[in-house]
Amino acid sequence: MTDTDARAGSSGSGLDSFFKLSERGTSVGTEIRAGITTFLVMAYIIFVNADILGAAGMDPAAVAAGTALVAGVLSIAMGVFSNYPIALAAGLGINGAVAFGLVLGDGLSPAGAMGVIVLEGLVVLVLVLVGFRQAIMEAVPMALKRAIGVGIGLFILFIGFVNGGLIAQIPEGPVPVQFLFPSTRGAAVTLIGLAITVFLYSRKVKGALILSILVTTVIAHLMGVASLPDTWTATPSFATLGQFDLGEVFSVLGFVAALLTIFAFMLTDFFDTMGTATAIVEQAGLVEEDGSIPNIGPLLIVDSAGAALGGLAGVSSNTSYIESAAGVAEGGRTGLTSVTVGVLFLLAIFLSPLAGLVPSQATAPVLILVGFLMCSLIKDIDFDDIEEGLPALMTMILMPLTYSITVGIGAGFVMYVLVKIFRGKAGEVRPLLWIVALAFLVFFAQDLFGGTAVG
Repeated sequence: MTDTDARAGSSGSGLDSFFKLSERGTSVGTEIRAGITTFLVMAYIIFVNADILGAAGMDPAAVAAGTALVAGVLSIAMGVFSNYPIALAAGLGINGAVAFGLVLGDGLSPAGAMGVIVLEGLVVLVLVLVGFRQAIMEAVPMALKRAIGVGIGLFILFIGFVNGGLIAQIPEGPVPVQFLFPSTRGAAVTLIGLAITVFLYSRKVKGALILSILVTTVIAHLMGVASLPDTWTATPSFATLGQFDLGEVFSVLGFVAALLTIFAFMLTDFFDTMGTATAIVEQAGLVEEDGSIPNIGPLLIVDSAGAALGGLAGVSSNTSYIESAAGVAEGGRTGLTSVTVGVLFLLAIFLSPLAGLVPSQATAPVLILVGFLMCSLIKDIDFDDIEEGLPALMTMILMPLTYSITVGIGAGFVMYVLVKIFRGKAGEVRPLLWIVALAFLVFFAQDLFGGTAVG
């Protein structure tokens, strides 16, 4: 600890006592620096979320303001109530499923899609409050949990290539989609941005993702790919707040499909939280000897509430960010790190009017890189074992191919149960997984009974 840190720690004795700074071997100065670091590596979500939800017809500037507002409030809440250095913001993957799956695929309005997020967030919150999370964790095999994360990563990566103009559907072509040689200026900007993003990230530059977005945006404007808006306002818009409809998903998709869609989103939120929280707390050296997280209740409650709050605010589910690891690497050990991140997100609200200046070619490279990072879990899946590898493969590959997280998760569950049956191990399948697999079979067979098509 430096002299500066020591002085900061003594001058903030109230903070020291509340956040247990001395007990965890840190200081006010260290925690603030860690919070700034975490904010820099996750601030990109303000513009990326605006771009993704903007594709579903939402106002990008309003989405950006709402994104910063909710991330700020939840990160502060996480720091105050859990005292862990974990920040929250709109979750990548789920926002893509909202925009491209629920709205553009299933035909829900943006408000209807946000209603799904509110409902799944409330379900997760109830599961946490009643202690049911342990039963779910035990029922779903680890390979499928990892495959869900990998599948979402591939989904995000695919969206990045599409948004950047490098992959497109060819209606009259011999294949469903094709790679487009970057002969257009838009695709060229995407490749230039990808090179910048990879360079900055590989060189471990602080704030690499947000820096790459800003630099690529300038390049896009210089090359004529993006243009300044006709009208300009410096006042943040919060038009997305309160824009949700809880009943539309049932009227559009049908009761069974709606329940399974809500369940799929809930499952994604639930396991993403568990994985992220475990990784960050372990990195900070705060886990128990058996690997468990002490006083995990407040952490899970804030995160679960974040999913519902994101839907209520019209900016998609908010979740714990794995990028919080950057702040932990800088020495962050307490909730003061998260509070710092939250304050910076609230200040960033005033940058939200700039969201309209950022083209999809500038955010696409970040989606590609984040997708790659999420795919790292694939190394822990045993593809030599058909019971583990085949269900995992179905989960991973069908998410990007069908543009649906629901389809990927459902296919994985059904395949897992089938392989167990075929190998004479049906007794190893837990009761909850039987119920879920059967429910997904009904979901996939809806068309046979005049239901809504799977999307």
